Amino acid sequence: MTNGAAAGAASASGAAVAAAAIAQAIRASGAIVRVQPPDFLSVLARASQPVVVVATGGFWSKSYQYLTSYKGLAFYTKSPLPLNLPLDIDLVEAKKIWIP
Repeated sequence: MTNGAAAGAASASGAAVAAAAIAQAIRASGAIVRVQPPDFLSVLARASQPVVVVATGGFWSKSYQYLTSYKGLAFYTKSPLPLNLPLDIDLVEAKKIWIP
């Protein structure tokens, strides 16, 4: 096997390992539904006493990430501006939200 072929095989193997790790993370966390910010607010309006996890992030520009659970599903959204959340929520501030 030449050096180029060995490097290609190692790269393919690394990609397979990464894909397996992502699949395992998805199985461990359950279903995550990505929605647009207005749809996220709509989900919050339907829930009674929702818990919302919020984190700020972004490398080039600041973004706001939100996560909540409703009827067994996790709903996630990302916004360039803070959302106007309802007053009756329990807000949990996190350093980071990682979504596979």
